[in-house]
Amino acid sequence: MTFDAVTYPALAAIMEPQVLRTLGELGFLDPVVTTAQGLEVTLVLPAANWPQRAYLEEQITSVAAGATLTVRTMNEEELLRLRNFLRGSMTGAAAPGEHGHGADQPKFLDRLSKTRVLGISSGKGGVGKSSVTVNLAISLAQQGYQVGVLDADVYGFSLPKMLGALADPIVLGDTVLPTLAHGVRCVSMGYFVPDEQPVIWRGPMLHKAIEQLVTEAWWDEPDFLLIDMPPGTGDVALTLSEILPRIEMYVVTTPQAAAQRVAQRSAYAARKLKLSVRGVIENMSWFCGDDGTRYEIFGRGGGELLARDLGIALLAQIPLDTSLREGGDEGVPLVVSDPTSEAALAFAELARRVAAQGPARVYRQELRLL
Repeated sequence: MTFDAVTYPALAAIMEPQVLRTLGELGFLDPVVTTAQGLEVTLVLPAANWPQRAYLEEQITSVAAGATLTVRTMNEEELLRLRNFLRGSMTGAAAPGEHGHGADQPKFLDRLSKTRVLGISSGKGGVGKSSVTVNLAISLAQQGYQVGVLDADVYGFSLPKMLGALADPIVLGDTVLPTLAHGVRCVSMGYFVPDEQPVIWRGPMLHKAIEQLVTEAWWDEPDFLLIDMPPGTGDVALTLSEILPRIEMYVVTTPQAAAQRVAQRSAYAARKLKLSVRGVIENMSWFCGDDGTRYEIFGRGGGELLARDLGIALLAQIPLDTSLREGGDEGVPLVVSDPTSEAALAFAELARRVAAQGPARVYRQELRLL
């Protein structure tokens, strides 16, 4: 029995899609062995139910055709090594004067990070904020960006089912590997409590939970991290403004005048917290009948009026589409199931406009011209 030094580098270079690191970097391979029967390849995974197991087996088989492939789970020492590698990859020292946890602060929280954090908010429930978050996130991923989604609606979590991300996150000590669905990473309280169990927490517990979901999940350093915020202006908004001072707020409303007035409060609250409000997204703008006639079921003009009052852009008007609701119920979002529909094209254009805006400028008091 000898070790094969030719096949291993090709296998070690395979990219693991969940973590976006190579198998060699992650320690997911044992040395390739040559026996009288041929090559023997061993895939080493953190858990037997690793979500990308089938994909990795397929990739290995294509690179090492004819090899015997076995799979084993990591021992405690290997798991610790993987955890240390991931923590080292995701953290960096906080810049002087920045909020953070020193060397334990994720790199995407640094003010010089490429990551844009987008808070999708609304003044009240029922305006389709979570549907907008999911379909916008996938649209950004479809346009080539690395995207994560944090379901910060702790009391009314819904993103796992809407995304179709049914596999639980993998927990390695103090590091959580988000689930991956449609090219988007996702972490939600919905993965950690039974679906029917209510979350009944006071402010301090809520703050700690949100902080852990932000800082202990393997977000890496994505291009965009979308935060599905709970309706209103309560504890979660305050917590996120402290943990994510660079968060950019996008306000979802319907065309209805009453919804516009409530959404306006959410935007004003964000500005009081010194957060940048970047745009308005009008959802359920109209319904298009079979004959092509548009029916403005919820009125008209609410998004445009809100954008004008706030002095920001109306970035999109998303039509009401039964497929949008069905996609959320079935875990196959509209931009995946029907990418050429009117609503899906509106989300694609919204993603382009959000990306084209570039990051918000953050003006800090310590930077003053004398």
